[in-house]
Amino acid sequence: MARRLREDQERRQAEDKARREAAARAEAERHLFSRSVGPVTPLRNPNVARLRRHQPPPLPVQHWLDEERVLLESISDDFDVSTLLDTDDQLSFRRPGIGVEVTRRLRSGHWSIQRQLDLHGLRVDEAREALGDFIRHAHKTGLRCVRVVHGKGLGSPGKSPVLKGRVQRWLVQKNEVLAFVQARPMDGGAGALVVLLQPVLRKNS
Repeated sequence: MARRLREDQERRQAEDKARREAAARAEAERHLFSRSVGPVTPLRNPNVARLRRHQPPPLPVQHWLDEERVLLESISDDFDVSTLLDTDDQLSFRRPGIGVEVTRRLRSGHWSIQRQLDLHGLRVDEAREALGDFIRHAHKTGLRCVRVVHGKGLGSPGKSPVLKGRVQRWLVQKNEVLAFVQARPMDGGAGALVVLLQPVLRKNS
């Protein structure tokens, strides 16, 4: 018993000694600089240069909003398309200067359909925005022929297509569109349009 008490006392003394030595080392390190250079007098005027923080470049938020508004306003539901459509049984469209042969080739499948947009299940405002975005991106990526599926309206009240006439009006207002025709039966028939887009003008490198 006496031996155990003696060992415990020696251990506590050793731990106390170690703590005192560690504290002494820490204190010596804190004053190492002042002891090395001698007495130090703090400056009244720190004479520190005030550097301007570099501000991050401003984000063109307003420009983005303007582009979005232009996109939404560029295709209107009030646009009268009837005078611009060819008076055939399928009411095809071609811009001034585009010959009838273009719509004939488009109707015959001369251009392969490279991508399509399906507007089924979308509200009118959603369909308008989706179509504008689809046409813009298709043209930017160099696509020439795309299909837009607007549906035949068989599930709509009155069994009449809700989007068909609107899609025609919207497409006529898009400068990227050269012409469009009703799709062939194998490509969707009266429920879709095949659209020919302007070629992308490549800048000379």
